[in-house]
Amino acid sequence: MSGSPYAPHTDAETAAMLETIGVDDEEALFDIPDEVAFDGDFGIDARTERGIREECARIFGRNDDATEFLGRGHYAHYVPSVVGHLSDRAEFLTSYTQYQPEISQGFLQALFEYQSMLVELTGLPIANCSMYDAATALAEAATLADRTRSTSGDVVLVPDHLREGKRAVLENYCAGADLTVESYPMDDGTADVDALGDRVGDDVVMVYAENPTLRGCIEENLDAIGAIAADADALFTLGSDVVALSVLEEPASVGADVVVGEAGALGLPTSYGMGLGIFACREEHLRQVPGRLVGASEDAAGDRAFTLTLQTREQHIRKERATSNICTNQAWVALRAAIHAAWLGPDGLVDLANDCVREAADLADRLDAVSGATAPVHDRHHVREFAMRTDQPAAPIADDLADSGFLVHVVGEHLLQVCVTDLTAGRTDDLVAAFEEVI
Repeated sequence: MSGSPYAPHTDAETAAMLETIGVDDEEALFDIPDEVAFDGDFGIDARTERGIREECARIFGRNDDATEFLGRGHYAHYVPSVVGHLSDRAEFLTSYTQYQPEISQGFLQALFEYQSMLVELTGLPIANCSMYDAATALAEAATLADRTRSTSGDVVLVPDHLREGKRAVLENYCAGADLTVESYPMDDGTADVDALGDRVGDDVVMVYAENPTLRGCIEENLDAIGAIAADADALFTLGSDVVALSVLEEPASVGADVVVGEAGALGLPTSYGMGLGIFACREEHLRQVPGRLVGASEDAAGDRAFTLTLQTREQHIRKERATSNICTNQAWVALRAAIHAAWLGPDGLVDLANDCVREAADLADRLDAVSGATAPVHDRHHVREFAMRTDQPAAPIADDLADSGFLVHVVGEHLLQVCVTDLTAGRTDDLVAAFEEVI
């Protein structure tokens, strides 16, 4: 490895650095307490490249060969090969965070375009390019509300149908900010507006709603939710994703102050936890936006140029006084989402979203025709997914479907949730057949 352009590896180079620092060996550079220091053996035998490939193939071969009709916030759409070919270019992979604009103009412009796409989809003028996922974006919205709203409230209201992991992240953030998370009830898969109106008062600092909801329902009462939040001077935060936003009501038009959610529905294959959070907001919150924000400016020659802007919001500059403790970045993932969105184009993105509505409705109709099943449970329009009721207990049905090679969510004693996208639409015939056999 000697001669690496990034780091020295020779014994002589290492010795010279240690001598300059004034220590005898590398161990002296670390102060690791004995109780956590590793003093054993990893037990990993050295292997050749071929041996490692064979071992990995053996391990991966243990995975179930199943078709995933799973959703609830994580969605897989076909990712065109152009996304991988372009994002894998060395100038993108080695760029990390674009602190030096004079050598990062290409990547910065791509991120600016990604932000611009979010602005178009949400109708809000400010968008960033660097949230971990939907959960951290929601949590950052709560702390932003705490910093910016004039109300003395400390309660963050979220729908009763909220993914457990997302709520756990939100509660973790809120605990540090002395905020409390409470739920408002749902009515047939969407918000119970009357109950929400009765609950919201001076103690509420933020109201959160999702469109689509966790059950895949299109939220029909966004105007009313926004009005309730505005009357209480609470921040109205709306959760969605980049595909659904192309056909649903524009968040800005229903009074949303902040939009959060997942952009990883574009540009990423199923990643089992890896995501890309959306964060867009009104201009009045510009200096409170967490994460990376790319701005357009001019260089010394008067030409358009791009740069990371308002960096004093960030932890690597202001430490404990920073707006957010998110100090890494999702730039490469945002790049992939931007490439995918550009490849689809506006019409292609709308077509993909409409397919998600149509295919969910078609699959629900077919499952509803199976004796012992009712689909969908909620009398609503759906995007991608829907809940269905089964006369028999849901968990054993899901287990039997898994044995047949199909995975669905269990969301209640007699409730399953099924999600269909362009990647799984070709297996719906087989799913329905397997469901009939299981029932």
